[in-house]
Amino acid sequence: MRTRTFGTAGLTVSALGLGAMGMSGSYGPADRTESIATVRAALDAGLTLIDTADFYAAGHNELLLGEALRGRERGSYQLSVKFGMLTAPGGTFIGIDGRPKSMKNFLVHSLTRLGTDYVDVYRLARLDPLVPIEETVGAMKEMVDAGYVRHIGLSEVDADTVRRAHSVHPISDLQIEYSLLTRRAETDVLPTLRELGIGMTAHGVLSRGLLSGRWEAGTSISPGDWRAFDPMFVGGNVEHNLALVAALGHFAEAKGCTVAQLAIAWVAAQDVSIVPLVGARTRDRLTESLSAIDLQLTANDLARIDEVVPHGSSRGGISASETLSQLGLA
Repeated sequence: MRTRTFGTAGLTVSALGLGAMGMSGSYGPADRTESIATVRAALDAGLTLIDTADFYAAGHNELLLGEALRGRERGSYQLSVKFGMLTAPGGTFIGIDGRPKSMKNFLVHSLTRLGTDYVDVYRLARLDPLVPIEETVGAMKEMVDAGYVRHIGLSEVDADTVRRAHSVHPISDLQIEYSLLTRRAETDVLPTLRELGIGMTAHGVLSRGLLSGRWEAGTSISPGDWRAFDPMFVGGNVEHNLALVAALGHFAEAKGCTVAQLAIAWVAAQDVSIVPLVGARTRDRLTESLSAIDLQLTANDLARIDEVVPHGSSRGGISASETLSQLGLA
């Protein structure tokens, strides 16, 4: 497994990361046994970076990972953990909490569920509009000094917030949605990360299945699958986006790879400090994703892909407009 280093933070991780959210029902039912087997297969293949959050199914995801990682040498993998999203029974989103005392409370519960003494990268899931980012990061720095956190990351914030946070404590990486169909980060965020020497963990690299090469218009969405509320999957938008994917499929076929592999490789090719996160829930999907790391795209390949799927050509964005405004990306 190839590795990449997040900017100047000195954190070296596998060139591909595993996003575990889908293993806890966010995209419909998941098989617990297969999920655990997939995590272990990823580690056996040399993948080291695993991403989760304390609010994924109210702690279910952390408990699942704790079981999957049991018995593994702690230094052989890195845990990226998000905190701060508040949910009510039933999974309803009810707010964001970035207060220092809340962060410490979230952290101790994550450590317990994951069965570990420290988190490799700890990150606020979304900016709390009521708490200056300097206060949250300052408290996180205390956890770094105490040994409970190794690196501080960010998630889904704008360039100005990145600068403010980085002035308090070095930021290892920003986790943000980035794919062929979602390229908003290229405007201000990615240039800022490059300037400051901060890495990126790119989630949504397959646009929640649209770029998998297996999604079809009219596909039934299971209860509990939050794609039912995603504008990219709304009638009209999904057909338009799938037409782009179909065009990309012709190019992938010529390269001798799948659409998913091409989409992952494209993200990885955008910068040496970008690590794509893949949400594989099965060993078959994991194997496909791992092969993308060895796919080399030439400058001509990248130019051709931009012609097939131009910047801004998709419809639906990353989420509802009010969420984009909250993230400072609208």
